[in-house]
Amino acid sequence: MEMEAKVYIVGAGPGDPDLITVKGLKIIQQADVILYTDSLVNEDLIARAGEHTQVLQSSGMDLEEMVDLMAAAAAEGKSVARVHTGDPSMYGAILEQMVLLKQRGISYEIVPGVSSVFASAAALGAELTVPDLTQTVILTRAEGRTPVPEREKLRDLASHHCTVALFLSATLAKKVVKEFLAAGWSEDTPVAVVQRATWPDQKIVRTTLAGLDQALREAGIRMHAMILAGRALDPSLVDRDEHRSKLYDKSFTHGYRKGVTSK
Repeated sequence: MEMEAKVYIVGAGPGDPDLITVKGLKIIQQADVILYTDSLVNEDLIARAGEHTQVLQSSGMDLEEMVDLMAAAAAEGKSVARVHTGDPSMYGAILEQMVLLKQRGISYEIVPGVSSVFASAAALGAELTVPDLTQTVILTRAEGRTPVPEREKLRDLASHHCTVALFLSATLAKKVVKEFLAAGWSEDTPVAVVQRATWPDQKIVRTTLAGLDQALREAGIRMHAMILAGRALDPSLVDRDEHRSKLYDKSFTHGYRKGVTSK
């Protein structure tokens, strides 16, 4: 692909270096400068950078340092890959970078990646939107040191009783359980936790809402974990042919297939 003198904000995917888009990989291979989140992005992916590429780690930098570096490189006519874990649009803190880049007159482009929420669902062999159980997924986090808007309190979101995916919440398990129970969830609601989804040391914990805090403590999980809760996470669903969609029902007519009426 033809690279431009701008900042490419690239989603690296959840961990497995093969779980990156074709476009994202091409950018990493061809960029003049790579600035990546070294505490989260797989080094095996960054190793695919070109021999000409200047590779820099961002963990020791503050926001202004990162933006100054990227802006200076782009102003010199270089292409810059700012590589984030998962999908940069989910808890990627990219808006603040884009604001400062725009102030400096630097162009940027977001290249999506595979989010850890979907990598976790794949690792669990789960469909998050199961007919007759739930058709909604809420992506959120528990409120800790960083507050959430008043209308987005976990208790209120959980009141919808759909699938809930919790980012950045493994250290707040007790609070999570309390809020879900207050929203009317039963203690036996299935919960699954995936730590470092798709990495070689991936860890999966299956439990219930009531057992979540103890299960995480016993597994030693405190970070880099996705918590998925709801009836769609019941592992026994694959043993029961109870939740079929209309999409492939032979009696269901759509634009590509005429339904068959039973006689």
